[in-house]
Amino acid sequence: MQKTARRSQSARRPGRPREFDMDTALDRAVRVFRERGYHATSIGDLTAAMRLATGSVYKAFRDKHAVFLAAFERYTALRQEQTRSAAARGANGREQIRNVLLSYVEHSHGIEGRRGCLVVGSAVELSAHDAMVAARVSTQLATNEDFIAGLIRAGQADGSIPRHVAADDTARLMLCITQGMRVVGKARLPLDGERLVGVAMKLLA
Repeated sequence: MQKTARRSQSARRPGRPREFDMDTALDRAVRVFRERGYHATSIGDLTAAMRLATGSVYKAFRDKHAVFLAAFERYTALRQEQTRSAAARGANGREQIRNVLLSYVEHSHGIEGRRGCLVVGSAVELSAHDAMVAARVSTQLATNEDFIAGLIRAGQADGSIPRHVAADDTARLMLCITQGMRVVGKARLPLDGERLVGVAMKLLA
């Protein structure tokens, strides 16, 4: 994540201490963008959520779009860490994929689910007309897909997943499943996690 590139201008000037914690401020901005979307979020919404004066926001970022891009990078970095942490708890490739799917179910439930996924929301709201966001969305989805494909191949290497499973095609379908879970969670529809994950795991049979 290009966090240092998003630091406030004061952080780049010797002798000028930063007046706020960037990660904390971005975490608060992420929540607003997830809940409201980009277009429905105003600078006033962001300053209130980030607990910063308008001047401080404009010193740290050029405009709302710059805040959004930094928030997007912060969000995807944290989600990648959570997903990899979930996978690491599995003893083999098959268990790791199951843990990843269960992690998506967990993040698609309750208040977390209702806030929604910033990647999915950005794909729907911005990708068609914002090239910078579209590139970031595409990169993140490709990263997620590659990660799942890697777990499938690891499972094939350790014997927990059959060799005949097409790693890339199955990873693409699982990407569709995981992102679909976030849409369902945003729509406040119930998710029977264990049941859904059990069906998804049949793709690895």
